[in-house]
Amino acid sequence: MYKYHGWFDLAESPAEPPWGEEKFDELLAEVSERVAGSSFGSGEARIDVFNGMHVLTVNGMPNHRGQEGPDLLELLEYVARTLPGSHGLLYIWDEESAEPPGFSGYRVGVMARGELTFRFDPFLSPLQPVVEDP
Repeated sequence: MYKYHGWFDLAESPAEPPWGEEKFDELLAEVSERVAGSSFGSGEARIDVFNGMHVLTVNGMPNHRGQEGPDLLELLEYVARTLPGSHGLLYIWDEESAEPPGFSGYRVGVMARGELTFRFDPFLSPLQPVVEDP
């Protein structure tokens, strides 16, 4: 099993850009096109607007990481590069991963300042005993 859940507030720059909303609208259109063209067999990526803010959400649970995992990370890295003011979190659980924490916990992708970096999850990991009985 491979699960992912994430949210990302979309913003053009960490600072107030001097050129206004026009550039953001252009970049958002590019990102929206890329998101719409994404194909996640057991999941989805979508952009919604809440109170004037654009939010990208990604959710899925394929049986195996397959190509969906790398495609997801490629999409999020593209978003981070294109809209470097964007920020948010991605939780991934991959029971087939040889990298720590492996099947016993989540890895957290942190999008901030144009980068997607990974950290260990301090809240739900290790799954046993935090979430499940041993």
